[in-house]
Amino acid sequence: MTDPGRPVTGYPAPPPPATNGYAYPYAAHPQPNQPAYFNVAGNPNHYPNPYPNQQRATFLRRIFAIFIGCIIIFGTIVFIMWLVLRPQVPQFRVQTLTLANFNLTSNSMISGNWNAGFTVRNPNSKITLYYDHVEAAVFYKSESIAVTTLPPFVQGKKNETTVTATLVSLSEYFNDRNGINSDRARGSVDFNLRMVARVKFKAGAWWTRRRILRIYCPNLTVGVSANSSAGSLTGGSKNCRVGL
Repeated sequence: MTDPGRPVTGYPAPPPPATNGYAYPYAAHPQPNQPAYFNVAGNPNHYPNPYPNQQRATFLRRIFAIFIGCIIIFGTIVFIMWLVLRPQVPQFRVQTLTLANFNLTSNSMISGNWNAGFTVRNPNSKITLYYDHVEAAVFYKSESIAVTTLPPFVQGKKNETTVTATLVSLSEYFNDRNGINSDRARGSVDFNLRMVARVKFKAGAWWTRRRILRIYCPNLTVGVSANSSAGSLTGGSKNCRVGL
């Protein structure tokens, strides 16, 4: 007995029955094969390339070596120039110091005119000195009494220059009234002069950066009594200490 569900030989097989109410008249095409993808992130055998880190480290080492080499070369040049030029600080000497119109009131107000004369010597045979700014001050012990600014000047090689500074105090308050009156009772008062100078050194086409000179001239004894308002330096000229 023939199976009614079996197709008749010589005819194509019928399409499968529809599942949503309508039969599809033709056979459906098979789905195309999906391309294969590889999960690189999940590959346990994948390692990052170590060469970029090595190249970066090599580059940094070269930069550091060049930097150190430049410092060594610059230091060598400066040292050779120092050996050739042998720069020395200038020499300051107080030749005169006079005091006029000196007065110290009972309420500790001080006034007076100090006139200082210096000789400034450039001991260098290959270097010219340029004084851009010079400030001078007169002190009693550590207390400032008067301050002034000197005009700029230039000193040639082995040159000696005379510089004057006038310092004026007009009724400034003064702390150590008893100390200065005791000195006047003995016939003399010791003053100190201090200067700060901004200087440039020039040798040919070579310039240095500005250097700060500090000049200190201590124990300048001025003969002035309690009954006098004027006096002058005693004991001759005095050398000053100069430092950078």
